[in-house]
Amino acid sequence: MSTFLGMPAPPPRPPPGTGNLRGDQAFPRAAHDELGNDQLRRNLGRATSTIRAKRLHVTGELPDWEALRDAGSAIKTDTMNRLPELLEQLERKVTERGGTVHWARDAAEANEIVARLVKATGSDEVVKVKSMATQEIGLNEHLESVGITPYETDLAELIVQLAHDKPSHILVPAIHRNRDEIRQIFLDRIPGVDPELDNVPAHLAAAARGYLREKFLTAKVAVSGANFGIAETGTLAVVESEGNGRMCLTLPDTLITVMGIEKVLPRYQDLEVFLQLLPRSSTGERMNPYTSLWTGVTPGDGPRDFHLVLLDNGRTAALADTIGRAALNCIRCSACLNVCPVYERTGGHAYGSTYPGPIGAVLTPQLAGMHAAKDDPNSSLPYASSLCGACFDACPVKIDIPSLLVELRHQHTEQTGVTTEKLAMKAAAAVMRRPGLYTTAQKASGLGRVVAGRDGTISRLPPPFSGWSDSRDTAAPPRETFRSWFASDEGRAALRAAATEANSARAEENSDHDEKDAT
Repeated sequence: MSTFLGMPAPPPRPPPGTGNLRGDQAFPRAAHDELGNDQLRRNLGRATSTIRAKRLHVTGELPDWEALRDAGSAIKTDTMNRLPELLEQLERKVTERGGTVHWARDAAEANEIVARLVKATGSDEVVKVKSMATQEIGLNEHLESVGITPYETDLAELIVQLAHDKPSHILVPAIHRNRDEIRQIFLDRIPGVDPELDNVPAHLAAAARGYLREKFLTAKVAVSGANFGIAETGTLAVVESEGNGRMCLTLPDTLITVMGIEKVLPRYQDLEVFLQLLPRSSTGERMNPYTSLWTGVTPGDGPRDFHLVLLDNGRTAALADTIGRAALNCIRCSACLNVCPVYERTGGHAYGSTYPGPIGAVLTPQLAGMHAAKDDPNSSLPYASSLCGACFDACPVKIDIPSLLVELRHQHTEQTGVTTEKLAMKAAAAVMRRPGLYTTAQKASGLGRVVAGRDGTISRLPPPFSGWSDSRDTAAPPRETFRSWFASDEGRAALRAAATEANSARAEENSDHDEKDAT
């Protein structure tokens, strides 16, 4: 699985444009296209603002919310420090309870394992619980390529699958769709659906329920992810809001769980912390409507055959990065997406990866690799954020996403060598070392007001500075430099007034001290 477990080293990372990445377009170009989609921005604005308000309400109810965040961060940090031993303990406990553990170095190996296990049952279809890990490895596409039909049972994932679309949010994959679009998808894609189906959410959910009911009752194999795996007991946990997951976890004869190795937790009691953090941060609920826990195989209850596939797929490489490994603490709550101004305006598809938003801008380059090549879409992701810090404030396990993004930008700059930014900084340093040249440059900068808009910003610069202005506006230079103002009559008068005010304040302070001494 990985070198840190004393096993053979994994194969080289996938080339640019593969691995986690679902597309081959860099973020700036994709974002430019998505910004023109007014309907998308309205859908995202309504949805994320609702989730944000709910999260703030339920987290504000807890007087120990910050203590819970600290505890979650400490548990995850401890887990990463002891990951090899905890994974081996998890394997032992799952095996003791009748389960079988498989180790997958990468997506190809994980897909091969799952397909082989499904074929061994004689089944040609599976029902699936919503899982980021299986999206990451492209499991659905692989199963279809070998004659196995996967059925997504989460409502949002079903919408995405029926539309031949891609998820755009960690928690709500179909957040970019509105109810009218969903109605049309169901009319076009669900066999036998009522042609009079309207766009009432309850009616849409009922149509999906009717379609999936037969699959739940007849499928022999289910595939799931896992929110947590407990090393101490071998227990796996899935949290969800609809109940479809529990149908998949209990009815089929065979259950196959694909879990990223970073999802392990040391102790059963650690769930007390994360089952408070996760629902409040993700759906804005006090608790998950459905929390399913299972440990191996229980005779006469649930699946008769259980397989756990532990997925590396770049996680060992991320773990080896002393700075970037913090991204592995992520519990996939999506809180950072819901507060990110960039995500709200561009949507998840612009990121081109399974994991969108601020955490995806960190996690995808960590897992799939980031290369110096200009055509590597991953290299643009660390720049897909405003660095405003809202994601850090929202993260339930206190991942310092802005600092990680800055570090990844630094790494990318070091890889690419000479860049426009480097040349600009060198030029600025050369000018600032020469007072006369610096003064002349300051005066010349006033010409920039000519190209500024009415709002006082410069939105487009000529090459080679166009890369800067493509993603941000620049404030127009002031009408007068500070040096010129300081040397003017107005500047001298302001300086005298400031000095007089400071002297008065100092005299008043001394007077107060004298009165206290006298007392």
